[in-house]
Amino acid sequence: MPETKPDLEIDQDGVCSACRYYSHRKAINWDKRKTELLDILDRYRNRKGTNYDCIIPVSGGKDSTFQVIKMLEMGMNPLCVTGTTCALSDIGRRNIENIKSLGVDYIEFTTNRVVRKKLNKLSLINLGDISWPEHVTIFTVPITMAVNFNIPLIIWGENSQNEYGGPASDAENNVLTRQWLEEFGGLLGLRVSDLVGQDGIERKQLIPFFYPPHEDIRRVGVTGLFLGYYLPWDGFQNALIAQGHGFETYPKFVEGTVANYENLDNYHTGIHDYFKFLKYGFGRATDLACLHIRRGRLCRDDALELIKKHDGKFPWTYLGRPVEKILAEIDINLEEFIKICDRFTNKKIFVRDAGGNLLKDKNGNLTKINYDNP
Repeated sequence: MPETKPDLEIDQDGVCSACRYYSHRKAINWDKRKTELLDILDRYRNRKGTNYDCIIPVSGGKDSTFQVIKMLEMGMNPLCVTGTTCALSDIGRRNIENIKSLGVDYIEFTTNRVVRKKLNKLSLINLGDISWPEHVTIFTVPITMAVNFNIPLIIWGENSQNEYGGPASDAENNVLTRQWLEEFGGLLGLRVSDLVGQDGIERKQLIPFFYPPHEDIRRVGVTGLFLGYYLPWDGFQNALIAQGHGFETYPKFVEGTVANYENLDNYHTGIHDYFKFLKYGFGRATDLACLHIRRGRLCRDDALELIKKHDGKFPWTYLGRPVEKILAEIDINLEEFIKICDRFTNKKIFVRDAGGNLLKDKNGNLTKINYDNP
């Protein structure tokens, strides 16, 4: 991992916090953790059958499919909740339908599409993140449903600060709190209230994007647990288990990655991950390669070659959909998009000409100055 990754700590031995956290897992008594989880689930189980035992936020991806499978195995009666992605893909829709077929009740909440497109465009132009609206509703919609349906327990997936490296005080959390959401949930310092009045957006059109009031959360006793704290988390393993229950993968590596089993639900994801590469010098291929290295499935030299080949390529297509078609849906053309890309590019970490201009190959791809992070 490069030192440009936000919140990543690299110690005096050159080892990043994500690797340190993963090495600590060897000392964890996972049987004890699972027993703790079963005890917690038992406390929240609705024995009268008058309400759901928990809420599972789901996207249709391999991790949320795994979460549903595990909760059903543990005898829970979940309500699955989806905050619809910004540009749901065809394979994403099929995987959502597959979750429904597992035997659960399911709610899909779709925000105002006219407003959503405005937010996608505003957040891309101002934050360099086309997926900001999705990152908000991934968290706010399930919590709102928990309050409205009086279901206190929410089952999340992994704690990304532990899986990918972040502050130690947050990496060991087993509970998702409002503070965690505001710091690590992808809000990028933008408050939902800041959007009122922009491009004609009204407060009443942003209701699903607001976090429920503290008093409502306290009244219901909403608690969000990270399942990855209680079970040894591995996205690849989750994908294999999900596939065994009908989850569909992509026929080749997803563009910009080294896997065919994740980030399948949103056509915007290729643009989102590309901006991460422009800002910080690494993309989803680096994330995945590091996960495989830590688990002994890939050596570092081979990972570097894969990253050079797949990471940070200009997102001409994603899941086979052309970038021009993706951008047209939010009223941005390709020329405007490239200008936005250049504006958010960290020019210190990419090759430039003598005049300081970014050098791009015939496909519009940049070249990092340093791919090997010693």
